[in-house]
Amino acid sequence: MIKVALLTAAGALGAMSVGWSGYDLLRRQRTKRQLTMLVDLVEEEPVFCFLCDLEGNLKHANVAARERFETEKGLPLASVLRDVFASSEGVVYRLFHKVQANGSATENITSHSEGFRIHVRSVPPGLVLWRLEPDAVRSGQQTRVDAPIMTLGRNGAVLFMNTPARELLGRRAKSLDEVFDDLPLRPGGVHILSSETGPQRVLVQSSEIGAGRIELVLSAIAEEDTGAETVGSFDSLPVPLIKVAPEGRVLRANPEARRMLDLGMEPLGNLSEYMEGLGRALTDWLQEAAAGKGLHRSEFLRLTRADQEVFVQVTLNRVVEDGQPTLVAVLNDATELKTLEAQFVQSQKMQAIGQLAGGVAHDFNNLLTAISGHCDLLLLRHDQGDPDYGDLVQINQNANRAAALVGQLLAFSRKQTMQPEILDLRDTLSDLAHLLNRLVGEKVRLNLHHDPVLPQVRGDRRQLEQVMMNLVVNARDAMVDGGEIAIDTERRVLREPLKRDRAIVPSGTYVSVRVNDEGSGIPQDKLQKVFEPFFTTKRTGEGTGLGLSTVYGIVKQSGGYIFVDSVVGQGTCFTLLFPAHEAAPDSKPKPKEEVRKLPQKGSGVVLLVEDEAPVRAFAARALRLRGYTVVEAENAEDALELLEDETLAVDVFVTDVVMPGMDGPTWVRKALVDRPDTRVVFVSGYAEDAFGEGSQEVPNSVFLPKPFSLSELTETVHDQFD
Repeated sequence: MIKVALLTAAGALGAMSVGWSGYDLLRRQRTKRQLTMLVDLVEEEPVFCFLCDLEGNLKHANVAARERFETEKGLPLASVLRDVFASSEGVVYRLFHKVQANGSATENITSHSEGFRIHVRSVPPGLVLWRLEPDAVRSGQQTRVDAPIMTLGRNGAVLFMNTPARELLGRRAKSLDEVFDDLPLRPGGVHILSSETGPQRVLVQSSEIGAGRIELVLSAIAEEDTGAETVGSFDSLPVPLIKVAPEGRVLRANPEARRMLDLGMEPLGNLSEYMEGLGRALTDWLQEAAAGKGLHRSEFLRLTRADQEVFVQVTLNRVVEDGQPTLVAVLNDATELKTLEAQFVQSQKMQAIGQLAGGVAHDFNNLLTAISGHCDLLLLRHDQGDPDYGDLVQINQNANRAAALVGQLLAFSRKQTMQPEILDLRDTLSDLAHLLNRLVGEKVRLNLHHDPVLPQVRGDRRQLEQVMMNLVVNARDAMVDGGEIAIDTERRVLREPLKRDRAIVPSGTYVSVRVNDEGSGIPQDKLQKVFEPFFTTKRTGEGTGLGLSTVYGIVKQSGGYIFVDSVVGQGTCFTLLFPAHEAAPDSKPKPKEEVRKLPQKGSGVVLLVEDEAPVRAFAARALRLRGYTVVEAENAEDALELLEDETLAVDVFVTDVVMPGMDGPTWVRKALVDRPDTRVVFVSGYAEDAFGEGSQEVPNSVFLPKPFSLSELTETVHDQFD
């Protein structure tokens, strides 16, 4: 029985072995068929295709890839792609891990002279398919793969040379001084290459590719007196090139230049039709270059394209054809560079505006302090039955309104901190509606539409009111013949981050405010400039160009975003997004603030230091009326001289912060050395942060901003005696 059982078991195992072998054979055959089908599928693809195993080793490359790369079977794909990517190991590693996580990955990568869209996906049986689609193929162009290319690191170290570059030079170079005889390099210029066969003139095109690396594309050119063209086809060079006659007529433009200038296949005209902004006639510049003057000196010009603003760096090279001089212009896209330069200039303008606004606000605050202060003194001598009482109240109220406007100037100059509060924009706009209706006039209708479930926002009420007034005034000015301005508020929830106009709005809940008009609209090439300081579409004398830059600054300070859409002839829409304020409900009632009653009379000695005579006169009278003994000084030096008298007892210093000569904090620190227990009240037409560094070191001090009223001054001084 045991033998029978053993034989039965052996037979079963044998049958299983045969079955498994058969299954394994079928699996290998199916895998082979799948691999064959994949190979057939990609073999004739016009893009570069690679099949790799899960270790990243090459199993197959299609015809296009075999013609372009060294594709020995079993090579790591990173080694194969090193010819086009300086950091091929990082590219392969990054995309392979994306495929492991998601099954596929797509990425656009620009390196050397070519840009690629790379598609990677896992395919059965246990393989990874890589497709490299050159930008030139996607745009319908012939890709240029034989351009000599070099990659430079810091200090001119040569990190990479492709095969055409090594063939052109005749060797592998380690540093830039081994390659050229006439350093330093001039981007877009002609240089002398120190090749094994002798000096060779080459056109050098450079671009930054990140991580401190620079890529050079070299184009060998013939000697000037031969009249020969650039080696290789003029049309297939991977840089924008234009051939120009000395009088400005464009003779020829390669596809890269046509694409940059947005020419299509239309006939070529004069260079001045495509570029502007040199500051003088283009023909003068071209004729000087044709005479051999100013060659290789780059000029920055603006293209006349209507769809977008593009700046180019143009370098002229002189060649001779049929005995006549001709110019070859090498173009570099300098839009990003000019944008950074414009941003720097804007920041300088904003700094200058801020300094101007801050200085004006300081002077106005001194005037308003004197006006409102002396008005307060007059009100003390007039009761409500007096005929002059109403006039004095009007003066006082208008001085306070002027002070609010000056506060906005300080906020614009970034010299006043915001005073944020929790706001319901429906209430804010409703309170502002009467003023807005007066601003728009009779020809323009103003309509407000509110979301009934609008969340609250956190911001400075005065500044947000200024934003709405500026936007409504701009909308009114855009509608010469009248029309409607619609202000809509709504709750908006972003499920995903919103990417627009180089800004990324995080996901979350926002309050959206849209200001729509039916005006003339803004051209597309001007749309991206509307928030720049001094930029205005109005005629000279009708606008300062500061309204929308102020709006932009306030919105950004409030943590919000602003976007503009416009169609010429149909109108403009400004959209503001403010983060919704999600505050936890507070069940505890807020305690009522106790109204403090100040004593009619005080006692003590106050040293008042103020360089503005009207302000000093008002403050001295106000304090004396409350019973204080006041000692006056016009400046810090006079104050320190008075304090040299040891018999003079002073309880409180009241001093301006910014004065000619020594400023307030400086003289106070000196005085506190001998009088450490003296209290200090700083007053200033600037904000509290105008003290500068070290202001926090002044002990027992408080700040009172100008303009201040009689009661604010006396209350602040009284608190120092508690």
